[in-house]
Amino acid sequence: MKRNIRMEDISDGNLYTANDMVKAGCHGCKGCSECCSGMGTSVILDPLDIHQLCVGLHTTFEQLLEETIELNMADGVILPNLNMSGKEEACSFLDENGRCMVHAFRPGICRLFPLGRFYEENGFRYFLQVHECKKADRSKVKVKKWIGISDLKSYEAYILAWHGFLKTCEEAMETLDEENRRVFQIYILRTFYQTAYQGREAEAGDFRLFYLEFYERMEELKARLGL
Repeated sequence: MKRNIRMEDISDGNLYTANDMVKAGCHGCKGCSECCSGMGTSVILDPLDIHQLCVGLHTTFEQLLEETIELNMADGVILPNLNMSGKEEACSFLDENGRCMVHAFRPGICRLFPLGRFYEENGFRYFLQVHECKKADRSKVKVKKWIGISDLKSYEAYILAWHGFLKTCEEAMETLDEENRRVFQIYILRTFYQTAYQGREAEAGDFRLFYLEFYERMEELKARLGL
């Protein structure tokens, strides 16, 4: 999701790589779940997020839509996001004690928080959102350890590819009439989200099979739509 803000207003002024230390450690949150409430539609889910949730919960995209996620427009493209529910507008995956029930396979934005991504011409770096996490006395932790994804290099390449693809789709949408935009939106959802990916390797945190199929789907869609 694009944010039209100044970096100096939200960050510590630094940009980090995966091997840098950043003051993001929150000591296991210790019962705090403020970042899991009142987030609106901002926790947008990429295809790997949905794949992991489906595998981890032994469910389908359609079942997730009925209970824990919803669809909204983000930068011109309809994408799924975590649903905030109840009086507290809390994430639907929080239990009665305010703890995450899908922590082992939580979405990428949740893993990243309170970090964000600053996209550049040929990649991205991370930045620390200084006003987001309410925990005081945060400790320093290496970025890649904080994110906690094995083979982070492949994951970062996937994130960059998905970001670039969505940007291309947003630009393409501007050239289409309303009916063709609707068809395009449905095609993206069906290709990357609704159609299940093969294999259950996500249970072990090994996403190689997912990446292979994801890139195949992306190239096929680009060729079919002339992107």
